[in-house]
Amino acid sequence: MSEKISEAELVVMEALWERAPQTAADVADRVAAGRDWSVQTVKTLLFRLMAKDVIAADQDGRRFLYRPLVPREEYVAGESGRLVNRLFGGRVSPLVAQLASQDRLTAEDIAELEEILKGLKS
Repeated sequence: MSEKISEAELVVMEALWERAPQTAADVADRVAAGRDWSVQTVKTLLFRLMAKDVIAADQDGRRFLYRPLVPREEYVAGESGRLVNRLFGGRVSPLVAQLASQDRLTAEDIAELEEILKGLKS
């Protein structure tokens, strides 16, 4: 994925990752809570996402059904890699140290990280 997805576009993507295919009205219904977005706003976001080649639309009679072309896991991997590269020179340990220094790691987070590291060592 070469083009960045905006925060608003990500809201639409999350709705499509959760369930696809969906019409623009379906997506608008799913993302309307807490936002003052019209169906037209959602259609604009869908159009932008199509221009970025991250979703596709299939015609179904007079309506379009939208579906993601990029799996969520692929998007998350790309974004997290860019974050680590941009802010931490490609190293993960400074990111974890930064989170730890701000008390952002819960005991559950630490246990999960320990399990991941143990799995990588074996």
